[in-house]
Amino acid sequence: MTRLPWPLYFMNITRLVAERSTCLRRKVGAIAVKDKRILATGYNGAPRNMRDCLEIGCLRIQARVPSGERHELCRGIHAEQNVIIQAAVHGVSLERAVIYCTHQPCVICAKMLINCGVEAVYFENAYPDPMPLELFAEAGITLARLEDLPEFSCPDPNKTSLS
Repeated sequence: MTRLPWPLYFMNITRLVAERSTCLRRKVGAIAVKDKRILATGYNGAPRNMRDCLEIGCLRIQARVPSGERHELCRGIHAEQNVIIQAAVHGVSLERAVIYCTHQPCVICAKMLINCGVEAVYFENAYPDPMPLELFAEAGITLARLEDLPEFSCPDPNKTSLS
């Protein structure tokens, strides 16, 4: 019997975190990990003590805003932003952390994660914006879809460089 590789373990947790989302368009989860320990988690939704889209509806749906555009027309905070906020609230540095996301970060989240000093971002679902890829590449930070990594699809998970 083979043990679940660390990246899949963390992505499974990230998917579970996404289930807390209050977004009507897309449930997104993110976690920050360092030395195989979870530092912080986040999902997309309205700021605390504010009504969310489940209660009042989605401004973006009502205004017919296409995905990836006009992020400011949303009551929600992105999952990656919530990871950063939770880490800050609890005094946890994200320097050299690895971020796991259910979806590729948008350009705003990419810039924030770069400034946090994370070393890698692994995601499951692509996002239709090439700019975050360019930003992460320029910053020298690994950004990769887990299933696209040759070492992740290795038949023996004990031989992956991610394990």
